Amino acid sequence: MYRFLLTPRWWGINLFVVLAIPFCVFMGTWQLGRFEDRVQSHEQAAKQPDPSTRTAEPLDELLPVDKVTSGRPAVATGTYADQFLVPGRELDERQGFYVLNLLRTEGGKALPVVRGWLPGTAGSVPVPAAPQGEVTVTGDLQASENIHSDGVETRGGLPAGQLGMISAASLVNLVDYDVYDAWVTLPEAEAGGTGGAMKPVPAAAPQGSGLDLKAFQNLGYTGEWFVFAGFVLFMWFRLVRREAEAVRDVALGLVPEGEEAGDVAGSETAQVPGSPKTPETAQGS
Repeated sequence: MYRFLLTPRWWGINLFVVLAIPFCVFMGTWQLGRFEDRVQSHEQAAKQPDPSTRTAEPLDELLPVDKVTSGRPAVATGTYADQFLVPGRELDERQGFYVLNLLRTEGGKALPVVRGWLPGTAGSVPVPAAPQGEVTVTGDLQASENIHSDGVETRGGLPAGQLGMISAASLVNLVDYDVYDAWVTLPEAEAGGTGGAMKPVPAAAPQGSGLDLKAFQNLGYTGEWFVFAGFVLFMWFRLVRREAEAVRDVALGLVPEGEEAGDVAGSETAQVPGSPKTPETAQGS
């Protein structure tokens, strides 16, 4: 009765099932692994002391920025150079902008330093001047932003002197010197009162280190892939049963002359659920 499984048509169906089920299981397992990694990272981060309470270390010793060094206090010495305003940044549920200056270090490479935040629209609010001469800054280390970072402006067309994303990639076309692939945010207003009107920008948690929406999306995708695997297996058994019933009907002479078993099975598969059975089908069931 089940010899039809060896026909060319069923070879194609069986091959699809054999490939589809392992693929769905693999993708579901992979998504589950991503969720477990995020849970583990969240638990490890919760056990670690607050990065901002650790002793400040030289900038070069904390690079490249990762989940461990992100938020750690970094020390750098140099002279402030170009200044940029970063619009569209929210702080304490208010809209404003960051004031960012590039600190030229002794080696010539520049470190982006967010000196603070001001409310209002960038370009229409007076900005406190940066300290003159050589300065030593201690700020919380942050990884370069990307298009998925909060507050990033990717539409372009910003006025001169404004920056949509804090990253070496976006700054390299605006200045003629190298820029660190990282930035720091000052935890306190600058000494001397030059930054007294600005509010410090708190360091953000590194991406992928918490149980955010993406973590639960991974969990949801896990369930979807396993459901897909079960659905493929269910449909395969359903088609096999219908084909076997069609073969039995042919053997009992219940199929009109000239019709094949596969045609009967296909018509039954296409039949709308709940529709009345034909007399031949009712007699065979």
